[in-house]
Formats: sequence, C-alpha cells, structure tokens
Amino acid sequence: MSDIINQLFETILSRKGADPESSYTASLYAKGTAKIAQKVGEEAVETCIEALQGNKEKLTQESADLLFHLMVLWADQGLTPDDVFKVLESRIGVSGIDEKNSRKK
Repeated sequence: MSDIINQLFETILSRKGADPESSYTASLYAKGTAKIAQKVGEEAVETCIEALQGNKEKLTQESADLLFHLMVLWADQGLTPDDVFKVLESRIGVSGIDEKNSRKK
C-alpha cells in the first residue's frame, strides 16, 4: 500500500516545476496553497456524500481524489507521507480519547 502512496507522492513532487498548461498538479501548485486546500475540502465533502449515498464505487473514486489532493497539499507544505505515517504509528495502541485529550495541553 505505501509503495503506491510513495510512487504517487514522488510524481506529485516532480510536477512542482512543471508547466501548468501540461500538468494538472502543476496547475494546482501555480494557483497556490489556498486553491489546493480548497480542493482538499471539496474532495472531502464529495467523499462524505458518496459514503452517505452508499455508492461504494463512487466512494472509492472520491477517496482516491481526496488522497491525491491531500498529498499535493502535503507536498506544498513540505510534508511527506512518512511524516504523517510517523504520527499515525505513534498513536497505535493509544486510546483515541486519550490521544485527543493530550493535544489540548
């Protein structure tokens, strides 16, 4: 699974300096962080809608779109999938309630 994430992330990174006319990802970078974040929000809403409608095929497609746009946002902000995976790994075996309460300090 992480191989696919890493391969896609490398492609996303390689588009940073590409021509926005020839690359959708480059066009997102050219529009800036606000547009990238907006796309993440749009894809999140679309993912939720498909979940509520019970359409697994569309939910799968929207989930892929959400992950893609989220990774573009990570790259835009200088994060990597490993940065996010490390946080997730640190939460393994920790109660979700305890973890959330620890962030309030």
